[in-house]
Amino acid sequence: MKTGFIERLKKGKSYKEFMDNFKIKMLSSGTENLTEEQSAMLEYSKLNLQRSLRIEKMYNVSNDLKNYVENISKRQIWLVLTEDWCGDSAQNLPYIAKIAALNDKIEFRILERDSNLDIMDLYLTNGTRSIPKLIAFDEDGNEIFTWGPRPKAAQDLVSKRKSEGASKEEFIRELHKWYSLNFGKELEKEFIEILKYQVKS
Repeated sequence: MKTGFIERLKKGKSYKEFMDNFKIKMLSSGTENLTEEQSAMLEYSKLNLQRSLRIEKMYNVSNDLKNYVENISKRQIWLVLTEDWCGDSAQNLPYIAKIAALNDKIEFRILERDSNLDIMDLYLTNGTRSIPKLIAFDEDGNEIFTWGPRPKAAQDLVSKRKSEGASKEEFIRELHKWYSLNFGKELEKEFIEILKYQVKS
């Protein structure tokens, strides 16, 4: 990656900035003059904010994962492409932010997908702009690893329910139930596997 690209990534929001903006947006959003669809999206976004705040409050990184993160010895940039209305982001971003915060060699940045489609289109999932998408780079802009948009077990659930003809409303409800019961365990397993390889190499 070119230097200019890395500088662009560094101008992304911190997790705190992203969440502060999300909170302000929800507090200042009224339902007047909204269409039924817009009103439903607003309520869904408010629910997503509650989900994220719950995870922030309750989650502590496991000792196993903490050990791998703390052993990262070279500077990295962890970029997440996402949007605050995204349900998968609400359920995954708080975990990733807490993991990244364990090591000051990790610079954590967030870019909104819809304002950065040129970057998003470099990291499609099965041809779609699925989020959240984490891409880690070294100091020179070389890609180290990617993750997202959700843990494999969650993706398998969605794929299975879609193949069975479940409606979007049905599989989204089941997906969020899965997230609430799993509480980041599958995400942690995947990050341990990713970082285990890094530490060994």
